[in-house]
Amino acid sequence: MNFNLAWSEISDWIKRSERIFIKKLSRNDTSWADSPKNGHQNGFFIPRSIAEADFFPELKNTNPAKSHIFDVDYPTFWPATGEYKSSRIKHFSLRNPGNKQKEKPRYEWHQTGVPKEQFQSISPASLLVSGKLKKAIAGAGYWFIVVDSVSDEAEIIETVFELDVDFHFGLFDPAVIATPALQTDRLIAELSQAIKDGTLEQYIKKQTLPSPKILADSAQKVWLHENNAANMNPYSVSRPGDAVMRISRDIEYSIYKQAELRYRAAQVARILLHGGSDPVTNLVRSFSELDSIFLSAAQTRKSRAGLSFEHHVERLFKDGCVRYEAQAVFGGRRPDFVLPDIKALNVKGDAVIVSLKTTLRERWKQLALEKPLGTIYLATVDDRVSKEAIEEMGRNSISLVVPESLKKAKESAYDGYENVITFKQFFDNEVKTKRPTLILPLIP
Repeated sequence: MNFNLAWSEISDWIKRSERIFIKKLSRNDTSWADSPKNGHQNGFFIPRSIAEADFFPELKNTNPAKSHIFDVDYPTFWPATGEYKSSRIKHFSLRNPGNKQKEKPRYEWHQTGVPKEQFQSISPASLLVSGKLKKAIAGAGYWFIVVDSVSDEAEIIETVFELDVDFHFGLFDPAVIATPALQTDRLIAELSQAIKDGTLEQYIKKQTLPSPKILADSAQKVWLHENNAANMNPYSVSRPGDAVMRISRDIEYSIYKQAELRYRAAQVARILLHGGSDPVTNLVRSFSELDSIFLSAAQTRKSRAGLSFEHHVERLFKDGCVRYEAQAVFGGRRPDFVLPDIKALNVKGDAVIVSLKTTLRERWKQLALEKPLGTIYLATVDDRVSKEAIEEMGRNSISLVVPESLKKAKESAYDGYENVITFKQFFDNEVKTKRPTLILPLIP
């Protein structure tokens, strides 16, 4: 059964709330749901900073004989199925004080009384979204939704709430989905002034989307400034994979969104105000044209993400003086990078094929065809890859290269797999140590 709600439904619940809690679910939050055992966990964990932030109901000691245990029972609503649940939050401030081992206190609160089926078979790094309602519904003052990370709604939530690459959990103001940002207000003022002055056409012609190369260069400059770095040499940057992920998914995307808003708003304005006709009339008569604009916007976003990732990984190769050839065509295939070059694939040697996928899904399977040609590495910033896919890639001799923070992240499934290495391990071990001839000598 599909428990995903459409964004329109999720946004309605957000608007009915006074505060929003979002958590990227870890393996501990969901593994119990797929286990045949009906253990005591059966729920998710609430981080200490959230539990102490006056979002959830106050916990109290209800059993004087166990003074170290605090809990609360409260009704919750789960819109995906329309269920009301009697949920419980429990916190062990200390293990049994009489325990001679004197174990440390736990710093997470545990919520049980949740619909198990909504936590089953979901992708790694899925989201739990909860709202504290302005007005209770049938006695329930809180609602909860589980959003699968591979759904469109997860992408919308990440965009609307500006969840960055190292996001784990947080509290948010629901007004974020309704309040225009400063950049939006400025754009409205500029468009309004251009209409008033009769210079709309001239204004529209000035709005363009920057090329992928310009976007990449701009984002890299921001990162270099933030980190007081001279370059992106993977042998001097402590976490090169995290750097690429931060630049492509946070910095560059933020720059792109500002440019995209101006460009697309200008396109729509031209249609709605064409010929001085009534905007409503233009809207109806030009609906197919508007539809094409928004479809183009979605497609451009997806292609930009791939090009962005490619530009930033290439910067690591360049600054690390690694010999490579990009987008080389052979046998009807075109891998992103071949180390050292395409000629090495035709010679019995140790050529390395590096392919890039911002999101994997099933597209990695085409790489298995390249196995006889060289050692295959698949670099990604996707934290939603399942353990089944990782194991299948291992059986096909494909090694995953992931950002350093994702390798050990509680929300991803990468930890413990030998065929999953970090960017740092790739450059230090697979290139510098095992294949030193791939590194060009420094010119004095």
